[in-house]
Amino acid sequence: MTPETDAGITVEDVSVVYRRRGQTTVAVQNCGFHLPAGSWMSLLGPSGCGKSTLLRVLADIVSPTSGHARIGGRTPAQARGDRVFALVSQHAAMLPWRRLRENVGLGLEIAGVDRADRQARVDEVIDLVGLRGFERAYPHELSGGMKQRAAIARALTLRPQLLLMDEPFGALDELTRDRLNFEVLRLLEETGASLVLVTHSIAEAIILSDSVAVMSSRPGTITHVEQIPFGRGRTSAIRDELQFAKIETLLRHRLIDGMAR
Repeated sequence: MTPETDAGITVEDVSVVYRRRGQTTVAVQNCGFHLPAGSWMSLLGPSGCGKSTLLRVLADIVSPTSGHARIGGRTPAQARGDRVFALVSQHAAMLPWRRLRENVGLGLEIAGVDRADRQARVDEVIDLVGLRGFERAYPHELSGGMKQRAAIARALTLRPQLLLMDEPFGALDELTRDRLNFEVLRLLEETGASLVLVTHSIAEAIILSDSVAVMSSRPGTITHVEQIPFGRGRTSAIRDELQFAKIETLLRHRLIDGMAR
């Protein structure tokens, strides 16, 4: 499961403005960044700052009012059509009448992938995310963490070059969230996929990123990009490193500065 083409991301001067009933809301203003293929970035900011809106621009859910985004040289619409990326949201969105195996294979079923190939891919990702033995379980029989693993597995069946994750662990307890952070790291390293993660957790941003883009309060703009010095093969031991604490403090100050704008 390796990406076949470049999934580097370029966002240039993207703004998103909503107009409803005579009211104008600037959700995102003049945002820009570049993420090389195979790299990981977090969009970190307070609630309502537009970080999810920016992710939805990449996912071809929201159209920018101005500026543009490219994924491997493609528009988000082209990238979606080519199945370059997969989106994992905060809610696992599993169909309650389907067993785990059927939920994981749903994207492939919709895409028209034949049954034999679909089953092979589902088996592969179920093993990858550690859900072997739960294939016949219904969603109500799974924990929150297991549901999120299933959602990640469903995304991975499409063999995306890019994972877009919108606060996927926000509703989980801290210990489960921490464990899944490092499971995602392992999956990223095994698949070679790029990552853009939306989060308001500073620690999560550091763990899951090569760079962290800090966003200000609305209108959301990127005020600072911090490079994360930790390489591949990260473990929970990085939390105990002095450098981790220094970066955590720096990002907290950047967030506070952005909220005061």
